[in-house]
Amino acid sequence: MILLLSAPLAIAQSTDKAKISFAILGGINFQNLSGKDNNGDKLANDMLLGYHGGVNVQIPIAPDFYFQPGLLFTTKGAKNNYGSLTGTYKLSYIELPLNFVYKALLGKGSFMLGFGPYIGYGIGGKASVQYSSTTYETDIIFKSVVEAGDPWVPYFKAFDAGGNIFAGFEMAGGIFLQLNGQLGMLKINPEDNRTLKIYSDKLSVKNTGFGISIGYRF
Repeated sequence: MILLLSAPLAIAQSTDKAKISFAILGGINFQNLSGKDNNGDKLANDMLLGYHGGVNVQIPIAPDFYFQPGLLFTTKGAKNNYGSLTGTYKLSYIELPLNFVYKALLGKGSFMLGFGPYIGYGIGGKASVQYSSTTYETDIIFKSVVEAGDPWVPYFKAFDAGGNIFAGFEMAGGIFLQLNGQLGMLKINPEDNRTLKIYSDKLSVKNTGFGISIGYRF
């Protein structure tokens, strides 16, 4: 009797695992710009609070393993302080994560562990400097090479890429929560012909950060 009653449930769970599923998700980021300055010293930036939101699709590739590409809008950047001056860089990206996910049954849900590369493209940004009650703000320009005649505003490369890792829990109803980590692999500071090459070669800026996502899979 127990076998007869449990068989349909086991078949249903097996069928659900074999299905392609979709999810919407969003959350907050704690981002930074890490690397080295023009002198080769480590950048001393502070984290900036941002956010992300988007969708992904989950495709079964083996028992308990899935391929999970997605599309996200995400904000990144950093803060820094120079005496009484506070500088802030806010960057907006369209991002394509290409994760591989392992899911194991845990209680009435599933434990998730995922990793994979991401590709991002900058679509906008703002830089600001605050002194006392005065704030000066300008647009960030995405450009791979800065020429000698270009204006003195902040520049970044539009293309970014790196690695993702995350862990979380998905409930039986489809709601999930996950903790994300991200490490940029490419320098996003452009080649700058306004400065001596000996200094520009030492500069290295990369996106790094972590965040929390909540979503619903259906």
